[in-house]
Amino acid sequence: MAPLLEKTDMSSNRPDNDSSRDILWQTIRDEAKKTVASEPMLSGFLHRSVLDHSSLGAALANLLATKLANINLPQALLADLFVSSFSDPIIAGQLDNDILAIYSRDSACRQYQAAMLYNKGFHALSAWRTAHQLWQSNRPSLALMLQNRISVVLGVDIHPAARIGQGVMFDHATGIVIGETAVVEDCVSIMQSVTLGGTGKESGDRHPKVRHGVLIGPGAKILGNIEIGRGSKVTAASVVLKDIPPHSLVAGVPATVIGQVETESPAEQMDQGLNSCREDQ
Repeated sequence: MAPLLEKTDMSSNRPDNDSSRDILWQTIRDEAKKTVASEPMLSGFLHRSVLDHSSLGAALANLLATKLANINLPQALLADLFVSSFSDPIIAGQLDNDILAIYSRDSACRQYQAAMLYNKGFHALSAWRTAHQLWQSNRPSLALMLQNRISVVLGVDIHPAARIGQGVMFDHATGIVIGETAVVEDCVSIMQSVTLGGTGKESGDRHPKVRHGVLIGPGAKILGNIEIGRGSKVTAASVVLKDIPPHSLVAGVPATVIGQVETESPAEQMDQGLNSCREDQ
């Protein structure tokens, strides 16, 4: 299946228009109906998670509330929080583009409903968007409690003050840590066990800035207030401690530039090897 929506300009925070959003949601519903017909045992789950809802935001709110609820954050309270958050047109557009990013980049994702229903990285990032909105609305205690639940249940720890764009994919996602002053721009792909952290107990602006189109491989650690330039690729298990120029290939402990990336957006290519690169001269 070809990508459902036309590729958007990920440097903009403008959401897709309502008709495009309706097309995505209708496609997810159609996929769910086909799955019910072919796998009746999932009928109850798919009705509760997709078919009983009028929009992606409402369905996702219910799904996340069910996953994250506990005695201190009851399901009804969480559902109300998520519904309110996902009704914001900016966040609704971000959710759409995150699903499209997963579908277009993850070779194991063959349906839009799979990205919405089963992708833990999408769930963690979507719930974080609500925590970030709470933080921005001067509700830090509730934001931090929600962050804690996301971390405990989904294994992804993102401070609610961090800034993350749209069209972002957390592949596998387990063990991702993103600190308070980190920035992740649009159209970035981050693999499991990646840390965007500080270097100690210093305060202030102390976390990495990851620019548009960057691909960060499994287990990479990027530490300090440094910049990973646009369109760069950080290979698996690298430890990055200094600024990386745009369109660079970096590897090692500590990481060094070993080549130049010839594709504009490694995040979309998802090639974690040394292909599409030329050796640094």
